Amino acid sequence: MMPRLALLCWLPLLMAGCAAPEIRLDREAERLHLTRSLVTGTDFQHLVYRNPAPMQNGELHVYLDGDGSPWIHHRQIADNPTPRNPLVLRLTAQDPAAAVYLGRPCYHGFATKPPCSAELWTHRRYSKTVIATMSAALGEIQNTLHPDKTVLIGFSGGGALAMLIAERLAGISGIVTIAGNLDPDAWTALHRYSPLTGSENPAKHPPLSGHIFQLHLVGARDTNIPPDLIRAAVRRQTSAKFVEMPDADHDCCWELHWPSILEMITNRR
Repeated sequence: MMPRLALLCWLPLLMAGCAAPEIRLDREAERLHLTRSLVTGTDFQHLVYRNPAPMQNGELHVYLDGDGSPWIHHRQIADNPTPRNPLVLRLTAQDPAAAVYLGRPCYHGFATKPPCSAELWTHRRYSKTVIATMSAALGEIQNTLHPDKTVLIGFSGGGALAMLIAERLAGISGIVTIAGNLDPDAWTALHRYSPLTGSENPAKHPPLSGHIFQLHLVGARDTNIPPDLIRAAVRRQTSAKFVEMPDADHDCCWELHWPSILEMITNRR
């Protein structure tokens, strides 16, 4: 039996490990000196984290996270889809430009708040409803911060959202995707998942304006979003740049390469 003193020492660690994912992300954001706020989209609340960097040259970077945990073992719908991996928070914190992390509807503790339903983080995760509220929330952020240019930076499923938001929101000057799910239909077919009925597929939409800078990064070792899965979708876009990182997979090692990737964004002209 574990001694009582040892049990008391372990208890805070066990409690931290059992904390809800949105609480763990809040703690990580605080550690990274990101400030937390809420913004209203359409009928949904969105969590926003902002880094302390000042606006430079009127440019704002907006980070969009992946799909998080919509399913448990691909069988049972999760009751809390909030991302468990704070990768995108850490990328936001590394950015020397003014940057915000914009959360999705029904994530970050809002899953039980009306009008949320599990459809919005499972089959309809890229639906018109999600795109409309994300665009409205980002519009509110733009109205507050008044950037001249906005660059969307989307990880995994956040890459699909970036492409879809850019279709409908003014002021988007660039899109950067990291292991972006740019063709959800091809992705579900590859992994033999159920089709994302009710979701939009950016690969089946008209190409974005050639005035929008596009940089699509993918890991050569990524088995979730392999390079060949999205290569055709990138080729359809005007002047889009496709970069395959030889030592990266889906989650690793984007933090290590992020400073050089940020230089690519800064020096895109």
